[in-house]
Amino acid sequence: MLEDLRALVEFAQAGSIAGAAERLFRTPSAITRQLQRLEAALGAELLDRSVKPPRLNGLGSRVLEQARDLLRRQEALKSLASQDAEPHGVLRIGLTHPLAVGTLVEPIRALKAKYPRVRLQLLSEFNGGLYNRLLAGDLDVAAVVLPVGRTAPPPLLTNIIATDRAEIVQSAAGGFDGDWSSLGGASWVLNPFGCFLRAHLVDQMERAGFTPMIAAEIHNVHLQLAFVQSGYGLGLLPASFVARNNSLDALEVLRPPSFDLRMSVAVVRAGRLGALEKAVALLEDGIRDLFDAP
Repeated sequence: MLEDLRALVEFAQAGSIAGAAERLFRTPSAITRQLQRLEAALGAELLDRSVKPPRLNGLGSRVLEQARDLLRRQEALKSLASQDAEPHGVLRIGLTHPLAVGTLVEPIRALKAKYPRVRLQLLSEFNGGLYNRLLAGDLDVAAVVLPVGRTAPPPLLTNIIATDRAEIVQSAAGGFDGDWSSLGGASWVLNPFGCFLRAHLVDQMERAGFTPMIAAEIHNVHLQLAFVQSGYGLGLLPASFVARNNSLDALEVLRPPSFDLRMSVAVVRAGRLGALEKAVALLEDGIRDLFDAP
């Protein structure tokens, strides 16, 4: 029916069947058949054939308005799916908690400056929750951290864009040494249960014969940093985050033997995103730059 509606629009624009045929590179008889087929599908006459040449009747004029709207929507759908089109529409981005930091404003600002027709929706959650939302179609992409060598579970697609390491840190006035026996007596400010960074630290300490005393469980790395700087406890923070926040003068990095916790930064998706692909690529470049700079 869309092609028949297009014939109706061109007929109205040209003012005649012959004119519509010329605009659509078809014969007049083909245009006549399309208009007749459209009338049969709608169960009503759309042309006043009592005059020569025929013209739209009152109902035909109202159908014409709807036809133009439908064809505009069809073109919008094609543009949405085309990777060559300028990015537009809503881009729903998930962020794992360690990446939900203030410096992310920089790649977001760059994306909006280059593609002003893109509207962003951001959500922060653990990896597992982000994966579920991607699979349910509630998110378009998610920026996550993963153990080195790991990917998101299939059928999700994983693009590793950077690497980082987690550092054990204490306030500059802290009195702990960089060995497990000393760290075993410390209080800790960590991510809540479910974070693989926390799990790795706990495993390392238990292998050394110690169980960490967790004094605070906090999602937000900025708040974790503030607690550590105040002397409330030791923390486990991304090295790039510490460097970007100029915190090295207020913190001391502790590296106990055999502790080398690295992570991959990745952008995960469920599939291709059509016109939004260019916007996602720009976002990936911006996030990659954040990790390259420190």
